[in-house]
Amino acid sequence: MSSPDTLHLVCPHCHTTNRVALQHLSSAPDCGKCHQPLFTGQPVALDAASFDRHLSRSDLPLLVDFWAPWCGPCRMMAPAFEAAAAQLEPQLRLAKVNTEDEQALAARYQIRSIPTLALFWQGREIARQPGAMGQADIVRWTRAALARPR
Repeated sequence: MSSPDTLHLVCPHCHTTNRVALQHLSSAPDCGKCHQPLFTGQPVALDAASFDRHLSRSDLPLLVDFWAPWCGPCRMMAPAFEAAAAQLEPQLRLAKVNTEDEQALAARYQIRSIPTLALFWQGREIARQPGAMGQADIVRWTRAALARPR
């Protein structure tokens, strides 16, 4: 765990853990290893290994869209999820997990329908919402879930 004035953030490009001072969080910090931006305003595609790294090594909440390329509602929700990423970063990381490619990960989290949004914080799932949503609903649901006591 990081100190009160720093956060650990996993790079969306090389998946290296970076320590970032809180006061620099909104000033577009770059990864210390690959020098790419730590926040892109876009969801990051994760496989099982990078998912586990983002889940266990980052101090930010992680909002995951479990989806599949053949799913019509998933494809319809994709632009709204991307727009939500631009609105919610850098307070949390948004990610996408393709359940066709990552069937074991989908099974581990008992994803029964897609799309399903799952919100993780401090390594555990704190909220889940099945079904497609628009950008405003994604943002509202995420903020409400983070505001609930744990």
